[in-house]
Amino acid sequence: MDFLTGITILVLYQLIGEAIALVLKLPIPGPVIGMALLFLTLMIRGGAPAPLEGTAGALLGHLSLLFVPAGVGVLVHFRRIGAEWMSIGVALVLSTLITLAVTALVMRLMMRKSVRGGTP
Repeated sequence: MDFLTGITILVLYQLIGEAIALVLKLPIPGPVIGMALLFLTLMIRGGAPAPLEGTAGALLGHLSLLFVPAGVGVLVHFRRIGAEWMSIGVALVLSTLITLAVTALVMRLMMRKSVRGGTP
C-alpha cells in the first residue's frame, strides 16, 4: 500500500506540472515542473514521507529499466541522429563541459561555506 501511495504522489505532481505547462503554455515539460514542485514541497516539509521514500528507493533500484524506452527511441530515430550527428555531438560536449564547470563551482562554494561554518 505504501508503494501505491508513493506512486500516487509522484503521478499527482506530474499531473500538476502538466496542467501548469498546458495552461500557461510554458516551453518546459510538465514532469520537470512537477519535479520542481515536489522538490520545493520536500524542502518545505524537511524530508520525504515514508511512502514516497520507499517508492523512490524501489524506482531507483530499477532505474536501468527506465532507460529502455529512451534507448528504443534512439534506435527509432537512428537515421535522423546520423544526419544531425555534428550538432548533437557539439550539444553533448558543450552541455557536459558546462555541467562539469557548474558542478565544480557549486562544490567550491559549498566547501567554502562549510569551512566558514565550522563543519568539515
